[in-house]
Amino acid sequence: MARSLNQVTLMGNLTRDPELRQTPTGQNVTSFSLALNRSYKDQSGQWQEATDYIDITSWGPLAERVAQYLSKGRRCLVQGRLQSRSWEQDGVKRNKVEVLASDVTFLDARGEGNEGGEGSSSHGGNAGASSKPAPAQKKDDVVIEDIGDEPINLDDIPF
Repeated sequence: MARSLNQVTLMGNLTRDPELRQTPTGQNVTSFSLALNRSYKDQSGQWQEATDYIDITSWGPLAERVAQYLSKGRRCLVQGRLQSRSWEQDGVKRNKVEVLASDVTFLDARGEGNEGGEGSSSHGGNAGASSKPAPAQKKDDVVIEDIGDEPINLDDIPF
């Protein structure tokens, strides 16, 4: 029997602040929703904008970091898998498909969203884009400098 693949990668903006809760066993769980914008051409050839809203759930230490660093409007990259749930409410059977996050990368610097400071990711690194160039760094007598977003001239490449 062949195995299936259930892998999702989404990038969008939070529609609300993450909600951190604890299960009765003490495990942390965070729920939030992403707005995913897309463009398409309608039947008349005009460009239209549409937004999809996707519910995300994260567990454990990832849930704590999401609740601590993300807020409404912030951009993030979510990797995980689709999960479906079914339940009955008021005699009506309900179904829901959501993303169970295995990794969340925070894409904006905190100053670009609702909070101040530098960017971070679920790994603890700096994934935010800075509006000013980073200062030159020196490592083992080699100066490393951020060249910004300037295009690379192919004639400058020595090979």
